[in-house]
Amino acid sequence: MTLIDAPAGSAVATPEPSAAASDATVFDLASTTVRELNSALHGASSGAYTVRSPGGKHNLAVGLDAPLTVTIEGHAGYYCAGMNQHATVRVLGNVAVGAAENMMSGVVEVVGAAGQSAAATAHGGLLLVRGDAAARCGISLKGADIVVEGSVGHMTGFMAQKGRIVICGDAGEALGDSLYEARLYVRGTVASLGADCIEKELRAEHLSELEELLAAAGRTDLSPTEFRRYGSARTLYNFTADRVEAS
Repeated sequence: MTLIDAPAGSAVATPEPSAAASDATVFDLASTTVRELNSALHGASSGAYTVRSPGGKHNLAVGLDAPLTVTIEGHAGYYCAGMNQHATVRVLGNVAVGAAENMMSGVVEVVGAAGQSAAATAHGGLLLVRGDAAARCGISLKGADIVVEGSVGHMTGFMAQKGRIVICGDAGEALGDSLYEARLYVRGTVASLGADCIEKELRAEHLSELEELLAAAGRTDLSPTEFRRYGSARTLYNFTADRVEAS
């Protein structure tokens, strides 16, 4: 294991690294800046990295473009793992606003809860939230997959254009407001549906899709038949004179 900029004589209480992470390069943000961390990650083409003492700092592990494995041991602030490509980023804590924002590929796993707008505008990859996700999860989603093991806040899937959102808990108000072709799956209750969002039939291809996503999240204990599917009624796709008169 390599320790980056550890203060002399320091004794930082951190989880014991697993055998798989024994060769990881370690960055301690108690003595290393976020800029130095991200610069080093941007210059790497492979490898495993551990980030200690994150202290809720913003912009951790953003803009990665290589098959790295990054483990953040603690809570992260805004835009953690934003613009991710190819990398696997695991956060052993909570994340604030915009985690995995504009993600293109790779995997971002949040062991705790996620703040607002998780995976906003994400084009590809998988965001896995082990706890709850706040409002506007998957806003303007453009093709990524999201699996939330807990519940989600209001306006989840707002203007989602493409992609899949699986919610193992409950959904807040205005689910899928103004969405396009994204598919939303909810196991629990839905407080209310947003404009143009309706419940749709759960067909064989959707059950297969759910099985795949639940397996990716390691939740093979859940049955796809326990979920309901929601999507666009497609009434907002075209202009109609009735709407002008109503306004």
